[in-house]
Amino acid sequence: MDRRNMQNESVETQLEGRNAVLEVLRSGRDIEKIYIIKGNTEGTIRRIVAQAADRGVVMQEVSRQKLDELSQTKNHQGVIAIVSAHNYVEVEDILEAAKEKGEAPFILLLDGITDPHNLGAILRTAECAGVHGVVVPKRRSVGLNATVGKTSAGAIEYMPVARVTNIVKTMDELKKAGLWIACADMDGLDHFDADMKGSLALVIGSEGSGVSRLVKENCDFTVSIPMYGKISSLNASVAAGLLMYEAVRQRRFGK
Repeated sequence: MDRRNMQNESVETQLEGRNAVLEVLRSGRDIEKIYIIKGNTEGTIRRIVAQAADRGVVMQEVSRQKLDELSQTKNHQGVIAIVSAHNYVEVEDILEAAKEKGEAPFILLLDGITDPHNLGAILRTAECAGVHGVVVPKRRSVGLNATVGKTSAGAIEYMPVARVTNIVKTMDELKKAGLWIACADMDGLDHFDADMKGSLALVIGSEGSGVSRLVKENCDFTVSIPMYGKISSLNASVAAGLLMYEAVRQRRFGK
């Protein structure tokens, strides 16, 4: 998350000061990241680090100057927490939701989406398309911050999002649960010709570099969107929308 985005979201999602951060850790509320002043592991800061580590919260050591720039209160006491705009679920919860509806699971795996506007747009389309849930990695990915919530136009309240440590491990778990893993890739099979019916997890890569090599290698097949103009790629949220609705067409109406 860059400083500009963080400053825009801080009014809604930023907590500053040692007591405030300790309390949010105790509360169990989901936290995107904790910024801690570099070189200070004494007293309350040590307790914050220990509790954050126990909960698997991403932590980043930064300079005092960085914290001063990010601080809204100008009294950060060496720690700032970015709190999620909405709580996360477990992958098992997403699978259970599909089961309760009597539907074949339809899940999105987002491999490195860092633009909150893209994530918000993807959540909005996913909710409209009947996707059962979205999975994002803890690191190198934007989380459920205020900009995502706003861009999703309310979909963040209805679309379950799971945050995982390892996307590839999650893919293996989904395969064991009977899902096929389809990866969006420019060199893949035309999505009109691919079989996207049944239990499916669709992988969408980052805005710049696409799906990472290891994730792509662990997919069952790759799908592409044909390009007929001079531009060779689509915005990540647009590509995700097209692929989601091709899966919807096939699931609802057949090939």
